[in-house]
Amino acid sequence: MANKTAEGISRDEFFYGHKACAGCGGALAVRAALKVLGEKAVSVLPAGCMSAVGFNFPQLCFSNNSIISTFAGTASMLTGIEAGLRARGYRDFTAVGFAGDGGTADIGIQALSGAIDRNDNIIYICYDNEAYMNTGIQKSGLTPFGARTTTTPAGANIHGNLRPKKNMFEIAAAHDIPYAATASVGYLADFIKKVEKASQIKGTKYIHVIAPCPTGWGIATDETVEIAKEVVDCGLWYLAEYENGTFTLNHKPKDFSSVEAYLKKQGRFHHLDLEDLKTIIHARDKKWAFIERNFNYP
Repeated sequence: MANKTAEGISRDEFFYGHKACAGCGGALAVRAALKVLGEKAVSVLPAGCMSAVGFNFPQLCFSNNSIISTFAGTASMLTGIEAGLRARGYRDFTAVGFAGDGGTADIGIQALSGAIDRNDNIIYICYDNEAYMNTGIQKSGLTPFGARTTTTPAGANIHGNLRPKKNMFEIAAAHDIPYAATASVGYLADFIKKVEKASQIKGTKYIHVIAPCPTGWGIATDETVEIAKEVVDCGLWYLAEYENGTFTLNHKPKDFSSVEAYLKKQGRFHHLDLEDLKTIIHARDKKWAFIERNFNYP
């Protein structure tokens, strides 16, 4: 599978020379998606990591047409670009947005919801590094329970973030969106396949890809892909699709790997105690019970 993907994907580069941190999962997600979508993709990026590292005057790190949007306006700007190009007679293009977890689940959720409601012909990709990394590692709506951030510190009484991760995949699906999917840069072939599939579907498409941040997660820069794979293997993230009113699970671990081993590799979770681990594992098992009742598995 991996070799087939490597041989089949374009050798052209549309996102390179950027200033992202070493091992940046978000940069990997953007690079792979644009290689699938090609030179006629028009990309929109809000204030966040990828706009900060990709638009450095006088150097632009995108070789396709790209623009920075307001933090809250990724989806609304995608709407305008898609409608404007279509009005000018262009047909062979893809309007794609790349927004982080804060710009999607918090600040940008209204514009995304509106775009789905209108069924605008766009692709929205959330690269989820589970905090506002660009501004100093603050908690977002997609920060998992127990994670230490600068706004959810870990001390004697409170062990990091007290809230669960917001379920953006199911929120998008609840709009009866034409296509939604979860992905991980640890399963890059699956992500590439889903981007390609989304490009062939008319209407609004949403892809939520886990993209670790070595700086914010407290991992080594060469561990990004391994950690992004392990979060799926231990069951704290799942690979799935929503289409035609149906949820489909794309990957089902035969046996979950150790949740504790996954968490303890990351500096943001070093403070967790046994009760925290029990809480996290219980939430995982409850989620998978829901998945097994409601998702198809081919």
